[in-house]
Amino acid sequence: MAKIPVKLVTWEDIVSWSRELSKIIKSSGYKPDVVVAIARGGYVPARLLCDFLGVDNLLSIQSQHWTEAAKVAERALIKFRYSVDLSGMNVLLVDDIVDTGESLMLAKNFIISEWRPKDVKIAALQWISPVAKLRPDYYLIEVREWYWFQYPWTRLEDTCQFIKRILKEEGVSKREWSFDDIVSKFREHYGIDVGLDYFRDAVEALVSAGVLEEVSGKYILKL
Repeated sequence: MAKIPVKLVTWEDIVSWSRELSKIIKSSGYKPDVVVAIARGGYVPARLLCDFLGVDNLLSIQSQHWTEAAKVAERALIKFRYSVDLSGMNVLLVDDIVDTGESLMLAKNFIISEWRPKDVKIAALQWISPVAKLRPDYYLIEVREWYWFQYPWTRLEDTCQFIKRILKEEGVSKREWSFDDIVSKFREHYGIDVGLDYFRDAVEALVSAGVLEEVSGKYILKL
């Protein structure tokens, strides 16, 4: 059994979920003038919703809470603050998933106070209801049991972080790894298979970052 529950999400899932979410928004009667993506996870769903809802205006705001895959930062924060005038406009604020909801609450409050729109509503593909501090106005999937959803736009980033975490945990007793060792332990810990290309790219990235050193086909942990 996987030590951390992870589910892979495909590109096909994202397109299908975004289309279905757009139908929910349409049926509510809400007509956004501008879509605002939460950077970075909300970029792709936001662009798809623009397409499905027929919205031309797309902005983004970086409200960040998760700083490492499946680990939470102490607090949410707004990065790269800027000003726009959204007076009289309906805003649809979009993220991939509502976990704690703190980044979305911060972004919504910032938009209301700084950008002065007519209205702001929140949409997300997924809502983890047991832990979230807010319920989005629109969502497609209610998740009742916590998982780390591994989206296609963070596949390599998450794989690197997950492997690094394994190496840290196992490093006391194991400093030398083969590529097959790393892949096997990853599958054991997380119960998913991201594919050999991602595993190779992740290991190369960890070598470049100085986490691993390659010696005669083996990988030596440098942490």
